[in-house]
Formats: sequence, structure tokens, C-alpha cells
Amino acid sequence: MSMYRQLWFAIILSTLIALAGSLFASTMSSRAYLNEQLKMKNADNATVLALSISQKNIDPVELELILSSLFDNGHYASIKLLDTAGKVLIEKKAAAEQLQVPDWFMKLFPIQSTPGLAQISSGWKQLGTISLVSQSGDAYQTLWKSAQEMCIALTFSGLIACYLGALVLRRLKKPLNAVIAQAQGMTERRFIITPESNVPELKQLSRAMNSTVSLLQSMFAAEAERLEALRQQANSDAATGLANRAHFLAQLQVAIEEENAPAGSLLMIKLSGQGLALANKTLGRNKTEALLKDLGKLLRHYQAQLPDGFAARLNGTDFALLFREADAEPIAQKLLADIEKIFAVMPEPCAIFIGFGNYEYGISVGSLLAQIDAALASAEANGISNICKSAPLNIDQAPRSADEWSKLILRAIEQNWVKLAYFPVISSDGQLLHRESALRLMFGGEWFPAGRFLPIAERLGLTEKLDLIAIKLALDELQKASSKDDIAVNISAQSTQSTSFRAQIKSMMLAKPEASKRLWLEIPENGAFANIDGFRAFHKDISGTGCKLGLEHFGRQFDKINLIHDLKLNYVKLDGGFVRNIELNEANQAFIKGICVIVHRLALSIFAEGVTSAGELDMIKQLGLDGATGPELGRMFPLKEL
Repeated sequence: MSMYRQLWFAIILSTLIALAGSLFASTMSSRAYLNEQLKMKNADNATVLALSISQKNIDPVELELILSSLFDNGHYASIKLLDTAGKVLIEKKAAAEQLQVPDWFMKLFPIQSTPGLAQISSGWKQLGTISLVSQSGDAYQTLWKSAQEMCIALTFSGLIACYLGALVLRRLKKPLNAVIAQAQGMTERRFIITPESNVPELKQLSRAMNSTVSLLQSMFAAEAERLEALRQQANSDAATGLANRAHFLAQLQVAIEEENAPAGSLLMIKLSGQGLALANKTLGRNKTEALLKDLGKLLRHYQAQLPDGFAARLNGTDFALLFREADAEPIAQKLLADIEKIFAVMPEPCAIFIGFGNYEYGISVGSLLAQIDAALASAEANGISNICKSAPLNIDQAPRSADEWSKLILRAIEQNWVKLAYFPVISSDGQLLHRESALRLMFGGEWFPAGRFLPIAERLGLTEKLDLIAIKLALDELQKASSKDDIAVNISAQSTQSTSFRAQIKSMMLAKPEASKRLWLEIPENGAFANIDGFRAFHKDISGTGCKLGLEHFGRQFDKINLIHDLKLNYVKLDGGFVRNIELNEANQAFIKGICVIVHRLALSIFAEGVTSAGELDMIKQLGLDGATGPELGRMFPLKEL
């Protein structure tokens, strides 16, 4: 029984006991009063009768007539005349009264009409005794009516007491519920600060809980700051704050292997070595380093503004900017102008060279870098600041025009030329956790990966429709009797912001509740953090369906980890950029190990993305991750075995 029910039970029970006690005490008091009144009435009436008879010389016949007349006109139960020896000379008894009083009440509260006794005398001579008993019916009627009125009054008082008790309980319940929610949040690794109650005892409890939550939150924040510093140390250039070469190459590898992502662009920036040498000589080392820091700040600004932006310093004079946008030339021109403004303080201009090109799913890192290096070399050829675009990448099935792509995508949707490709996500002990899916569309008899058509789909506003198709395909697969494995579906953060999308996905999952319990939905970390309120609304809408919710590419914005406290996620997938060559990178090993500790304290599972080698797989097992996915797992667990 809950505490509130126990309190209600105690209030009701105590009220009933008080009512019963008050009613019983009042009734007993009234009964005693009526008994005493009857006793006094009987005594007074007997005395008056005896005196009236004593003053007259009445013969027996006349005496009987007087007693009969008195008995018939009065409310007496009995009248007796006894001689001096105690012998009954005359006796009158009334029949039993017909009362509108329950028998149980009269048995529970009996009224005793004590006989009134008086001596009849003539002078000093005693002639006999009068015994007179009044009827008790009126007393019972009075007592019953009094009890009823008292019961009504006490019941009304009890209802008022219960109402006041409800108000008190409601006042106590609100802060108690807040403390309970706070304690529940702590078990779910969510930190909630509640307002302090006005009730002194509860105020102390709220203050103690808030102090505990603040302490845990500060400890968590301190650990997150330590890990963020470790991440910066392991993956960043100390002078500019940008990613270092090793981390950039790992991130580039992940970007071109992500088939669900749209195509993107790579810019490589080179500063003239002679210009920097002259700056060192004329401005001094400190001012030159300040210029490089300003350049790092500028590139971080571009990184934040561009979709999936990622900036790095490759060496002393070489920088790179990676982002998900195919039209890079306007960005390159604006970037060149901004960099020139930074180095305008130098006594002589510093030449700035930019080479750029596009990439998409299917190109190798070596081929892409070769193309961009060639463009950068072309930009350097004249020795002055310049921008040069790389030659088109030689990829089979190169994208057609936007109009052609639009027709192909819409036709594929209309003809239901859609399917899901599956990749294994394996636990650290080698068990299949779920199958990660990727949408495919068929164009001209060939199945195309999502990365080839997503950019056009986003421009056409078809992202929500494609996400709904992927979820429907996954639910249909899970509904099959032969399907035993859970399925994960990647959906865009843009779709989750739409109320109509949330309503449709909820309806689809509620229609297939058993399949929904085996569905995993994952959203890119940057998209979720970009609109955290929209993500919370999405989570709230689907929370009753039983599906699991997670973040992919986790760790790129680790400084925002505090935002996931109250999201009630089920898992995260660590970005493959941190996993690449992890067996050789001790600093990243410490960072990932720390991430695992924090994520597990949040009661979440954590899996590694993009595992490409047995060495990486062995190391992530040692670091405490719960599982992994990637090309290496695909080779170990081919789809035909799933």
C-alpha cells in the first residue's frame, strides 16, 4: 500500500473513530440525562399522588377509580398501590408501546424508568405505598432523534476534516513527488534540481537532495571536462585548436565510408612557407603564432557553420576543411578572402593557396587526396594566392543532373523499388545484437546506396518520406515469423522535427507493437544537439512504442554530453574517427575508456562504428565498449549467415 493510501486510510480511520466515539459519548450522556429525568418525574408524581390521597378519607372503591382515571389520562407504564405489608391492592399496567425506534438501538442504549415511591398516611398512621412508573417511549424517541442529528453533524464535520486532510496531503504530495522524481532521475542518470518546499521537514529533504544532485552533476561535469581535455590533447593541434593530421585522416575515412550520408567537399589550404618565414623574422614568433591561432579560430567558425564541418591542421602550413556540401567554390572564395584579412598585417603579402574537390561514397582516401593535392599544386603554380578545383572524380555511375535524379527518386518510390541492406552489430562476446539497415533505391535495374541520392532527396523535401519507407520496411521485416534479429534504422534529425512525421511513425509502430519492441532508431549526434527541444519532443512521442533510441557518430561534440542527461536514450554509437587505428593511439584509448565509464554511468550501451581491422576490434573490447560494427564485422559475420 502506498504512503498516500496509508495516510488516507489513517485520516479516514481516525475520523471514523472520532465520529463513533463522539456519537457514543453524546448518546450515553443523553441517555443518562433522560434516565435521571424519568426518575425525578416518577418520584415527583408519586409524591404528589400520595399527598392528595393522604388528605382525603377515601374508601377503596373511590381510590381505585382515582388511580384508574390517573392511569388512563397519564403516560404511565404502571401504577401500583401496596398495603403496609407489601401486598398489591391495586395495579394498573399499560400495554407495550409501539415506537419508531430500532430494536438494536433500544438494546444498545436501554433507558431504565426507575419507579417513584411515596407513602400514603393518615396523620401519623401509614396506610400504604404508591409505586409509579412513567412510560419511556418519549425518552427513546428523543434519544433516537438526538443520535440522528448528532450523526449528521459529525458526518458533516468528518467530511470537512477529510477535505482539509486532502488539502494538506496535496500540499505534501507535490514536494514529495518532486523528490521522488528527483531520486528516480538519479537512478536514470538524470540530474534534476527541485524547488524547496515550504514545509520545514520537506524543505530539509529537498535541500539535501538538491545538494546531492549538484554534487553528482559537478562530478560528472568534471569528468566530462577531463575527457574533453584528453580528447583535445589526443586529436588536436596545440597551436590552433584544430584537429591534427591523424584524426583528420581517420575522420575523412569515416566520411567517405558512410553510405547513408550525402556527398561532400574537401578543401586543402596551404600558406606560403616564405611568407611565414618572413612573418617570423619581421613580426616575431609570438605574433606569428597569434596569426595562426586566428586562422584556427576562423576555420573553427566555418566548421561550426557548415554541415558536418571538420577542420584540421595537417602540418605547419597546410590546413584542411571537410564538409557535407557539394558546391564548395563559393565557400573556398569566401574563405580565401577571410584568410587574407587575417594576414593583411604582415609587411609583405603571404600567398594562400586553396585546392578543393568533391567526394562521395565509394571513393578511396588515397584517390581523393591525390585529386585535391593536384588541385593544390595547380593553385601554387603561379606563386600568388589562388583557388583551383580538382578534376572530376572517376566514379562509376556518376550522379546525373538534379532534375534526372528527382525523376529517378520519385519513380523508385512510386514503384516501390526500395529495400534495406543490413550490416551486423556484434556484442563484445561475439553475439549478434541487431542488424543495422541502410536504404537502397533501384535506378535502371541497379541498387544505389543512400549517399548517392540523399542530397537531391533533401533538396526535394523527401527526407521524411524516405525515413518512413525505411521504418516501414524494417517493421515489415520484424513482423515476419522467420525474423529473429532486431533491426536499427538511421533517420535524419530533420525528420524528427516534423510533427506529422512523428505522428506517422508513432501510428506505424503502435500498429505493430511486438515488432516495434525490436526496432532501434538512431539519429546523428550533431542533428540531435542542434535542436535538442525537437529531439525531446520526438522521444516523448515514441516513448510508448517500446523501440530503442540512440545517437550515432557520438563523441564529435563531446562537450555537449551534459545535454543527454534527461534524454532517456538506450545507446550511443561512438564515431569511427576515434576508432581508426585505436590500437596504436594510446591517447585515444584513454579518451574512449573514459567515455565508456561516463556512458555506462548514464545506464547506456556504447558501440563502436567503422571498425576496419582485427586490431581495432580487439582493442575496443579491452576498452569496455559493448559492441561494434563496421567492415571488419561484415567480413567476420557475412550477411548470408544472419
